[in-house]
Amino acid sequence: MNARLLVLFAALLAFPGVALPQDKGKSGDEVSAEETLSAVVLVRAKILPNARSAATLGSQREGSGVLVRDGYVATIGYLVIESEAIEVTGADGRSVPAALAAYDHASGFGLLKLLAPLAGKPLSIGDSNAVVEREPALVAAFGADGVNVVQVVSRRPFSGSWEYMLDAAIYTYPAVMNWSGASLISAKGELLGLGSLIVADSAGSGTQSPGNMFVPANLLKSVLEDLIARGKAAGPVRPWMGVNTEEVRGRLFVTRVSPEGPADKAGLKNGDILIGVGSDDVSSLAEFYRRVWALGAAGVDVPLRVLQGVQVKEVTLRSIDRVDYFRVRPSY
Repeated sequence: MNARLLVLFAALLAFPGVALPQDKGKSGDEVSAEETLSAVVLVRAKILPNARSAATLGSQREGSGVLVRDGYVATIGYLVIESEAIEVTGADGRSVPAALAAYDHASGFGLLKLLAPLAGKPLSIGDSNAVVEREPALVAAFGADGVNVVQVVSRRPFSGSWEYMLDAAIYTYPAVMNWSGASLISAKGELLGLGSLIVADSAGSGTQSPGNMFVPANLLKSVLEDLIARGKAAGPVRPWMGVNTEEVRGRLFVTRVSPEGPADKAGLKNGDILIGVGSDDVSSLAEFYRRVWALGAAGVDVPLRVLQGVQVKEVTLRSIDRVDYFRVRPSY
């Protein structure tokens, strides 16, 4: 029995619904610790030399993922977007190549298709909507020290500066350091979410409680079959502007403009203050995103009111699908 499994077994003592492999008396709906852990994999991505995301996310990325179907691994999307090559390592230490099957910007998930068989049993996706505060869970990342017992301390919306929002993100405490793509696992041995961020206020805004934010697994469940079959989620794609914005005391400051993106082409600059969408004032990220997304699907014109210096300007940009902004690996 390796050290990684010993760590998991010790952690699972707090989880009566998950049985140890040597427990011969476990019921049929219980899974062994070894089976649960076998779904957790290591994801390494080499990024394209001209990748637009390299400046902020790096050209060599590493994190975790989880087997969710035979031949398919779910991970957090920022690890694998604009990848030139992807390698996935299973619980037995064997590595195989993988390809990016889909990236869903709305949820933040990436889906990998394995190009060779890999050891491990896919993890069942649980009901993340049922997760409540004070509920214990396991965070399972790949590595000898990758298993930690945490507590769900908050369920609340999350708004990211990169045109990203979740209605009910899962926040856990204490913080784990290898969070990227880590699996949040319930006492039943089911996937509840994938790790996205480390945060300073996991218990709520204004608190000093370092922890992690997980993207709820129900968002993956709702799009997984489409991602496998079509390479993207069904339905309209949200409009993307290519602007990072920070909310400070009721004002939205532009902190980054994606080079050659819609906002850049429309003349937005770092330091601008976004005042409104059309005739509607906006003072929070959530309000800003909802106004923009309500205009229509990717490709819709987005009318903005922007304070540049002391002058208010009306700017209209043509939105796009964010996936179309990324570089893709040549097919030849």
